[in-house]
Amino acid sequence: MAAVPSHHCNITALDDEGVFGNLTLEEKMAVGIPADENGDQESCLMFSKPQYQHLSGLNISEDTFTVPCQNGWVYDNSTFKSTLATEWDLVCSRKGMNKATGTSFFAGVMVGAPLFGFLGDRFGRRPLLLVSYLSSMTFAVLSAFSTSYIMFVIMRFFTGLSLAGISIISHVLNVEWFSIEHRTFSGVIISLDWTLGNLILVGIAYYVNEWRMLILAVTSPLILSIIAWRWLPESARWLLANRKVDAAHHYIMKCAEMNNRTKCMASVTPMALLEPGQTETTDKKYTFVDLFRTPNMRKLSICLGIVWYGVAFTYYGISLNITGFGLNIYLTQLIFASIEIPMKIGVYIFLEKLGRRPSEAGALLVTGLCLFINIFVSKDKWLIRTVVAVLGKALSEASFTVIYLFTTELFPTVVRENGLGYTSFLARLAVSISVLVMLLEDVWHLFPAVVYCTVAIGAGLVALLLPETLNVRLPEIIEDIEKPRAQSTERKEVK
Repeated sequence: MAAVPSHHCNITALDDEGVFGNLTLEEKMAVGIPADENGDQESCLMFSKPQYQHLSGLNISEDTFTVPCQNGWVYDNSTFKSTLATEWDLVCSRKGMNKATGTSFFAGVMVGAPLFGFLGDRFGRRPLLLVSYLSSMTFAVLSAFSTSYIMFVIMRFFTGLSLAGISIISHVLNVEWFSIEHRTFSGVIISLDWTLGNLILVGIAYYVNEWRMLILAVTSPLILSIIAWRWLPESARWLLANRKVDAAHHYIMKCAEMNNRTKCMASVTPMALLEPGQTETTDKKYTFVDLFRTPNMRKLSICLGIVWYGVAFTYYGISLNITGFGLNIYLTQLIFASIEIPMKIGVYIFLEKLGRRPSEAGALLVTGLCLFINIFVSKDKWLIRTVVAVLGKALSEASFTVIYLFTTELFPTVVRENGLGYTSFLARLAVSISVLVMLLEDVWHLFPAVVYCTVAIGAGLVALLLPETLNVRLPEIIEDIEKPRAQSTERKEVK
């Protein structure tokens, strides 16, 4: 959608109704477009006058002054029929505006994450998920029908804001409904939706190469999500934390019925689901501030924030810069998406055998190592660069898979949405900056790679400071975090 196809200045204005009009297209390019330092045609400059001396057999001397494109650009439409860049000429001096569309989207996600996190903890997971579905579809469709660049940027902001709710609420609902022994499996399975979506996106983008239709095509699955929402249960953990015991009992009994465990749950009354000490949640409404109010929660929140920043900064830095490996954009994206499937199988094994902390730290550190290696591999060795980049991309995706599960297991139920909203906010801040860091390659071509490498390694080291959650019960209240870890695992779990 935001791809920038090959382009050059529109040189029709150079037609002097003489020799120029009789030239072939190749000859017109030779006399109208200067070459850059690599011998390729400039994308943003043209000669002020035709340089006929560049044609063999002619020796006419002309001034060789170059000027910025005077009459727009001509784009190569062989790969993309239309993109944002071709629609509003977001190239050359305006190329920053093309990057800004991505920044606007992730700025919306950055705002939406803490907003839906707060609302999800206050009003429940299920109703806010429906709000996210409906608003995401509405703003995405409006962005597809944008009549100006400004309108598109605004609509993308609100689309990102709405999609943030889908991401954090669905992950929390997923973890809160699974027992200890199945949390790892559920966390990896839900992350495969992202991988499957990327694979489908490659196929859709290949056949739908007009940006407006592409937005509509990738938005259409939300219709199925809205229909499926009707059968989605509210989180029993959230209901119990807010003392809505009858509703919690209703959903738990339905869950028991689906799993053929009705008999063992027959004697369980609604009030029996509450534990001593949970009455404190009756009057208190938790907010973002509670993530930093107590010592252990403060340390946990700061460390998770740093790790999330590093994970997102690195992942999107690689994902949004997939050129330069000698392959076309579709094939490169297909390889990146395909490698995630075996990688996530490996993630499941590592999570079960080693735990969350070493898996997260290891994925980030090796991602940083891959980025470091590619700094020293020249672009002509495209096979080596592609293999290393694909490995780094897969590991960065693995770190994303782990951190979602890790975070939902670390934050207690009463602030779980707030916590995931806070960390997602920092992640989207990282993405917004990551997009802009790529612009610094004009200062030094290796600068973005060095920054991505440094951030990945730094986040990996911070991940080692987080407590392990493998086979540990989910904390329900903040006091569970402040207690020694062994004590907080003794709490009874809703299965």
